[in-house]
Amino acid sequence: MEFQKIHNKGQAQIFRNGYLEYLTKTHPLVIWGMYLPILIFLPYYSIKYLEFSGINVFLIYFSGIVFWTLTEYILHRFAFHYHPETEKGKRINYVLHGNHHEYPRDKERLFMPAAPSLIIASMFFFLFFLIMGKNVFAFFPGFMLGYLIYGTMHFAIHAWNPPFKWMKGLWRNHHLHHYKHTDMGFGVSSTLWDHVFGTMFDLKKEKEDADKVKELMYTKKSA
Repeated sequence: MEFQKIHNKGQAQIFRNGYLEYLTKTHPLVIWGMYLPILIFLPYYSIKYLEFSGINVFLIYFSGIVFWTLTEYILHRFAFHYHPETEKGKRINYVLHGNHHEYPRDKERLFMPAAPSLIIASMFFFLFFLIMGKNVFAFFPGFMLGYLIYGTMHFAIHAWNPPFKWMKGLWRNHHLHHYKHTDMGFGVSSTLWDHVFGTMFDLKKEKEDADKVKELMYTKKSA
């Protein structure tokens, strides 16, 4: 997924139809608002009506968060960075993820839009239900919290400067993914699976370009 020019301003036009184009955009608060009731109600439902113990709900919930990090890695590496050969395939790839690599600072497309997000989340819920039965009511909200943390981190990396020194590594990793090695560094909220599967950057060999860092940092004036 290479572009002759990466645009740090503006946004791609994905559809000519204005309504479809509108549906490709969203804000993080919209997505959080959609899923926050699920994050709260399903654990409560598991304890109150399914009679799960609090510790069981916590452990299953936490396993959902961890499983999301693996899902994040797999989707980013094998779905979003699939290299199609047909024009139709390239078009689908651009709609799904390519536009983000061409316009990485388009703040309206840093979260998956509401409609496809709900459809995909529903598919995951029913798949998990088939596999784990009623445990899904504790597992799924953890999985979705993992997704929301990932999405928020992704938004923050592209829209803000690192708020804490310990977060600088994640910012640097994802910017290396965008601006230097698009087929490495697929983890956004965590680098765990990049280390496991050998797609982590060798940071000892990646010299920091001070001018590029300065160009990418947000200033009070530009904010």
